[in-house]
Amino acid sequence: MKRSYVRISSYVSREFLLSFAVAFLFFFVVFFVNQILVLAEEILTRKVPPRYVALLILYSMPSIIALSFPFGTLLGALMALGRISSQNEVVAAQASGIPLRRLFYPFALISLGLFGVSFVMNDYFLPVGAINFSRLYRELVYSNPELELEPYSVKEFDDNILIPGAVSGSTIEDLIIIRRDGDRKTVFSAGTAVLGGDSDSGVISLEMNSVFSQTPGEDAQEEFEFFRAASMTYNILLRDITFSVRSLGAREMSSYDVYQRILDRAATLEQRRNEHAVGIARRRLILAAEYDRAIRAIIDGRTDIASARPILETPSRDLAREVARTVNDRTLQIYRIEFHKKIAIPFACITFVLFAFPVGITTSKSSRMVGFGVGILVCVVFWALLIGGDSLGTQNLDFPPALAMWFPNIVVFAAAAVTAFFRFRR
Repeated sequence: MKRSYVRISSYVSREFLLSFAVAFLFFFVVFFVNQILVLAEEILTRKVPPRYVALLILYSMPSIIALSFPFGTLLGALMALGRISSQNEVVAAQASGIPLRRLFYPFALISLGLFGVSFVMNDYFLPVGAINFSRLYRELVYSNPELELEPYSVKEFDDNILIPGAVSGSTIEDLIIIRRDGDRKTVFSAGTAVLGGDSDSGVISLEMNSVFSQTPGEDAQEEFEFFRAASMTYNILLRDITFSVRSLGAREMSSYDVYQRILDRAATLEQRRNEHAVGIARRRLILAAEYDRAIRAIIDGRTDIASARPILETPSRDLAREVARTVNDRTLQIYRIEFHKKIAIPFACITFVLFAFPVGITTSKSSRMVGFGVGILVCVVFWALLIGGDSLGTQNLDFPPALAMWFPNIVVFAAAAVTAFFRFRR
């Protein structure tokens, strides 16, 4: 008669899911409080209605949940295995003829399910939340400009510098705008300005009253042009307000969309590199032609070496400059990093279970708190490696994006393999 392992699998699964729920809530609270602190500085102190604050927090939930899943999986597995080991239940199971792999199967299956949920949360719900967050924040900027324009402060939006006076509702007093156009700067001042615009048009409008404008002359700095106006409309593109609008980046896109962007930018980069190679070949031909012309002139006695040398310096310098110029795309590197991150972070649910199983049953005197402490340490190391890989891959465009994002998983997997080797070799 074939032996059934349903009861032991059900028991282990319950222990794991209970511990995972506790660990998940722990990380959820940590990340949630961090998000509240971020919003407190930006929004809660600016008299934003509570229902909008609640919506902004709601739209931030997918990113919090997506991060809580892998770390909760690690802590949950370690705590569950620690409790089972502390009660000598692993020894009892082995004495009953139950192999360790039967204890591992429930952890492996549940980790696969958690990986799927974390991936969907990170790949679908996070972009949806980010889009809604951006749209709502944009509407709040229209109704409450103090979110971005603090009274008596300096705020820079791309080529525009805004210096507001008192801010009350949508009205800004004593507004000064400095618009940069190359080396020239145009100054606008207004007695009052009212913030408006259409949230879907991509433009913020400032309806300015009692306007004075001054622009320096093109030829002489001591000369300037000016005009006065009773009213004037000044438009600022929302894409220039990078902070307030929070333009969607690779992190806020689905993995499919990011992959499509990667293909498009990779094709463009390849075209640019081909053009660069053609430019180098062209400059080499020019240098060779100038060199041949100079040699012929020297042989014919029409010039000497000293006179021919300056003629060759310009094409030689152009060639050296073109060869030294590297053609890269930092945005493409960022997209590749984010694409791998979207998979690597949820996949940590599986890697962490592979690490937690041999570690959790190493000692029979382990406990939930010991597992909790080990899990926190591994989470900190994993997060530090993830941030370090992100920074290294972003700053060094020659560094492989896959290695930058998968290195934390590789380290944890290597630690799991070493631990399992010494634990199960006998």
